[in-house]
Amino acid sequence: MITVVVFDLDDTLYDEIEYCRSGFTAVAKHLADTQRKLSVERIFTAFWQQFTSDNRTKTFNTALEQLGVTHDVKIIQQLVQVYRNHDPQITLPQDSQDVLSQLQKKYTLALLTDGFLPAQQLKVGALGIEKYFKLIVYNEELGRQFWKPSPVGFERLLAQLDARPKTSAYIADNAEKDFIAPNKLGLATIQIIRPARIHTSCSTDPDAAAVHKIDRIDKLPELLTTL
Repeated sequence: MITVVVFDLDDTLYDEIEYCRSGFTAVAKHLADTQRKLSVERIFTAFWQQFTSDNRTKTFNTALEQLGVTHDVKIIQQLVQVYRNHDPQITLPQDSQDVLSQLQKKYTLALLTDGFLPAQQLKVGALGIEKYFKLIVYNEELGRQFWKPSPVGFERLLAQLDARPKTSAYIADNAEKDFIAPNKLGLATIQIIRPARIHTSCSTDPDAAAVHKIDRIDKLPELLTTL
C-alpha cells in the first residue's frame, strides 16, 4: 500500500511551457529597455520562434543575431539570469489543485525537483503549492551533480520522511531521466504524459521507463489505490 507520494514539478503539476513563455517575456521586457528600436513583442517573437523550433541551447544567441543586436558572453549571461530570476506568471491548473487537495488527506506528499534553485523556488511560490507538501527537496541544494538521474535526492527524501521505497510512489514526466533512480530504489513510478510537455524523448536505459503511465493527473488517485 502506498503511503508517500512524491511529485516532480515541471510538466507534472503544470505545463512548463507556460513558465518558458513567462521567462522569455521577462527577458524581452528587459532587453527592450536597452534596445529602444525594438519592441517587447518583436523580441519575444524572436525568442519564441527559436525555442519552439527546438533551439534550446542557443535561443538567446540566435535570436539576438536575427534581431541585429550586438552581444557577447556577458550579455547572454545577463539574459539567462533575468530568465532564471524572474517572477513567474504561472498558475496551478484546477485539476492539479483538486488532486493535491484530495491526496493530501490520505497520503504524505513531497516534492522533488531538479533545476536552478532560484527558478524552482520562484515557481513553487508562484504556484502556491508549498502547503500541500510535508517536504520539498531541491536537488540543486544538494549539488548539481545530484540532479536526476542521481538517487541522492530520493534517498535524502525517504530518509527525512522515514519512508520505505516499497510504500512510496514517484510521479513525473521525463522518460529520459526522472524514473531511473526511483525504479532502482524500488518506488512505484508513474509518468504523466501531458499534451503540452516539453520533454518527449525516451532513454535507452531499461530502467528509465515508468512502470505506470497516465495522460491526466486526475487519473492518479484511482491508480494509487491499486498499488
